[in-house]
Order: sequence, then C-alpha cells, then structure tokens
Amino acid sequence: MSETRFIGEFACTIDLKSRVMLPAALQKQIPAKAKNRFVINRGFEKCLVLYPRNEWDIISAEVNKLNLYIKDNRDFARYFFRGATELEADNSKRILMPKSLCEYAGITKDIVLFGYANRIEVWSEKLYKKQMDEEPRDFVKLAEQVMGKLTDGK
Repeated sequence: MSETRFIGEFACTIDLKSRVMLPAALQKQIPAKAKNRFVINRGFEKCLVLYPRNEWDIISAEVNKLNLYIKDNRDFARYFFRGATELEADNSKRILMPKSLCEYAGITKDIVLFGYANRIEVWSEKLYKKQMDEEPRDFVKLAEQVMGKLTDGK
C-alpha cells in the first residue's frame, strides 16, 4: 500500500535542454525512500505520470501479477510500460524529460505538475487547462457514483 500522498498544482517551464526543476513545495513531498529516483510513463488523457521509484516498484509489481495468457492483460501491460523511463533528479533538483514522451503529451515549454495520491501528472499547460475546463456535465452525480461507493464499504 502506498504511503506517498502528493498534493498541489505547480506551473513550471521546461528549459532548452528538456529539463524541469521540481518546485521546492513538491520536493518536500518526495519520500526519502525514492532517493530522488523516478519513473515516468504515459498517463491517461495525454499526460505523463511521474512516480517516485519506490511507488513505481509497487505499481509495476501489481501489473506484473496480471495473467499474460489473457490478451487484454498483455495489451494493458504493453501500453502501461510503453515508454517508461527511469529518471534521477540532479543536484539542482532538475529532471530530464524524455523527448518521445513529451511529444506524446504535447509538452513543449509550459507545463503543470499536478500531484495527487502517489503520482505527479505532467501536463502541457494548454492541455491541462482544457482538461480542467471540461468539468463533467453533472459533477454532483459523478461524485455520488464514485464516492458514494466508499460510504457503504464497497
């Protein structure tokens, strides 16, 4: 079970060498177990997901439990691991963003780091604003469907 609980939205800029400096408020949330090591991969909705290495190990172990004799499981595992790249923050707390993943997510310069649960989503600022501006039609109903299940223990 994950111990990491990120929180916050951080506007950042990628420099000319494809590096991004992790904001100080986010650095404070990175678990010591990660040792400034991360894994980044493709996320849903055209963003990237940055995991502290210790969290990646937990998640990848779960994916590796899938029965690979089932085609849907193989397809999921291939897509989940596609492009996964190990990263390490340098002494200035910068990470080098892989070009192929940035192309996938439409990331060029201005980005948003969105921390929640055990991950940090990395978004093109433009796509992030678009995603967040497209609030579900009936957020109250969505909240009931998603969160209502928690109150009855299911």
